Amino acid sequence: MHIHILGICGTFMGGVAALAREAGHRVTGCDAGVYPPMSDQLRALGIDLIEGYGVDQLALQPDLFVIGNVVSRGNPLMEAILDAGLPYTSGPQWLSENVLQGRHVLAVAGTHGKTTTTSMLTWILEFAGQQPGFLVGGVPENFGVSARLGHTDAATRPATGHPFVIEADEYDTAFFDKRSKFVHYRPRTAILNNLEFDHADIFADLAAIETQFHHLVRTVPASGRLVVNAREEALSRVLERGCWSDVARFGERRDAPGFRARGEPHAFDVLKTGVLVGRVEWALLGEHNQLNALAAIAAAEHVGVTPQQACEALGQFANVKRRLELKGEVRGITVYDDFAHHPTAIRTTLDGLRRRVGQGARILAAFEPRSNTMKLGTMKAQLPWALESADLAFCHTAGLDWDAAAALAPLGTGPGGRAHTAPDVERLVAQVVQAAQPGDHIVCMSNGAFGGVHERLLRALE
Repeated sequence: MHIHILGICGTFMGGVAALAREAGHRVTGCDAGVYPPMSDQLRALGIDLIEGYGVDQLALQPDLFVIGNVVSRGNPLMEAILDAGLPYTSGPQWLSENVLQGRHVLAVAGTHGKTTTTSMLTWILEFAGQQPGFLVGGVPENFGVSARLGHTDAATRPATGHPFVIEADEYDTAFFDKRSKFVHYRPRTAILNNLEFDHADIFADLAAIETQFHHLVRTVPASGRLVVNAREEALSRVLERGCWSDVARFGERRDAPGFRARGEPHAFDVLKTGVLVGRVEWALLGEHNQLNALAAIAAAEHVGVTPQQACEALGQFANVKRRLELKGEVRGITVYDDFAHHPTAIRTTLDGLRRRVGQGARILAAFEPRSNTMKLGTMKAQLPWALESADLAFCHTAGLDWDAAAALAPLGTGPGGRAHTAPDVERLVAQVVQAAQPGDHIVCMSNGAFGGVHERLLRALE
């Protein structure tokens, strides 16, 4: 079958393309501004990419168009597809029908930590010899790719019953299907990692997102397992609306049923209902990663991996690119890249780094409010709280229609203040370089390319 993917360079749709190619389909695709790293990965797989959404792409005559949620009405190619009555579907629907059907799907949902937890869980299953398939919204360094089919039969079809781990996003599916992506996946094991308000461009409030999580819970069979963060009130409300599966909780602060950690985030015992079942020692930082690990351990147990074996696997977990990823060091100044794009994610990243470097070292946070929620200014009041662990903060303000300096005023924005703003990356780099001192740690946080700020900083600091 020949499929043509609209919006192919997004992480999710690029993963769908890679899976389709591995399954033996002919795959082509298009996007606005065909861009790396996904464009490079796809071309390496032999997938032809087209710049833009020209109507002339109808001449490719694919058997099916697969539509990414970046595509909306008014897109010229989409309008031509509709006018011609040609067959089309969404990425999640295609995935459900062609890859996930018959597999033991393990879905990882939550406002934060989906990519990291999905990668942890996938690595645990790989370490245990289960050859899982996976689709991750990033590149796990243990694998070097964002998607693969995993164990297949002789005809390269996904093997029935074998595990497939998927990052389960609550964002909407497509312009013609406003359900959350994750309702298509029909998991037997579902991690509900945390739940906060996000995606202000499509959800009115937290209650609207809780409804989508409730819909996900409704799809898990009675023989399935829900792995739930016991600290999250929003998730408790989700379960109160109905639950038909086994529930394994994690993160309790006392000897209650479920999984909890004892010790520091980089070296901790894992207890199940108060009984020691394993120990994790690794290079990751932050209590958030400790909770991510507990979730992955509880989910892996549902497919036969003992907590002890899961802990051993996590000792060899190499994390995901862009999760406090070291980019370089110049004159004793260390520069990191991190995907944090929500106030809570910014705070947990900075808190984790503070634990590592101690109170004696300075942390400089350079961030870009780039997600739709942040651009709308919905969470601007939380930014001072998110940046508490940083000694200095530098905000890239391009594209914002709200006053970043006013939002950051509690940190001090005048001479001698902790917060600074810049209308472009060039000026932000100049501000950071002027402030940086040997021994500093600079964390660049964005869910986009951030204008290549990491490389610019490293060059400017030389």
